Amino acid sequence: MKFKLLLLIAIIAAALSPLRAQELNCTVEVNSQKIEGTDKSIFEELQGALTEYVNTYKWTNAQFSVNEKIECRIFLTVSKYEDDRITGDLQVQLIRPVYNSTYTTPLINFKDSKVEFNYARGDQLNHTEGTWESNLTAIIDYYANLFLALDFDSFSPLGGQPYFDRLASIVQMAQSSGEVGWRAFEDNKNRSAVLSSYTDAQMKPMREMLYNYHRRGLDEMVTSPDKGRAAITAELRKLPAIHQADPMSVSLSIFRDTKLDELVNIYSEAPASEREEVYKILSPLYPTDLERLELIKNPVTR
Repeated sequence: MKFKLLLLIAIIAAALSPLRAQELNCTVEVNSQKIEGTDKSIFEELQGALTEYVNTYKWTNAQFSVNEKIECRIFLTVSKYEDDRITGDLQVQLIRPVYNSTYTTPLINFKDSKVEFNYARGDQLNHTEGTWESNLTAIIDYYANLFLALDFDSFSPLGGQPYFDRLASIVQMAQSSGEVGWRAFEDNKNRSAVLSSYTDAQMKPMREMLYNYHRRGLDEMVTSPDKGRAAITAELRKLPAIHQADPMSVSLSIFRDTKLDELVNIYSEAPASEREEVYKILSPLYPTDLERLELIKNPVTR
């Protein structure tokens, strides 16, 4: 009788506790339109394997309920497939909810053009922490941890540090593999450069901006638009110093690709003086985007 009572209590407790889930809700797509004369089912299999891999592995010790999952997207465009070797590019996107609203904001929108890996039909994608399994899993591990690092940074000051540390370990292992996209100074937009653009000492303000822009800015704008927008403006004032420290930092181009359209909306109803200030901050940093930036200074009237 006592056992049955304890069992009943355990069942009720499990039913009342919130559902727990893995951290990522990642949409994975593999586009093979550029490949002709090949059985496309291999790419369908790859898409399924990647979807299962990224969404079912438990990447952190944190507890996430189902509705707290981090929304992200991995879009692989295959440009070459020969002898089980796939070459292409990877577009990654990460979305964050804004508190007390239905609005979502992008945290990263980035195209990785140095993607090559081996994949044969029936290959199993395995994850062993701290171990090199394959270049494919290393790339996915890298972006899964980058998603976590940026998301956690946006909710607490430098909160993503454990995942940036893990990224550093992944990059270090990968650099000895001979695979492209990992080597320091190979180019200024590869995976090593992306990591450095957030973790080098002089780039710390970019990570601080992730928190202040989102937590003190966008989250605050829902209840106090002027206060939230002022916090965002204060963060934008830091960009010239970041640019001066490293004009070629990929984090600056990531910020442009991720946030410029959003900034147009944020400042659409701001005072003219504030719009003018933001335009003057951004236009020297992004001279090829003056048409978009002009919409900040002179928003289209609705």
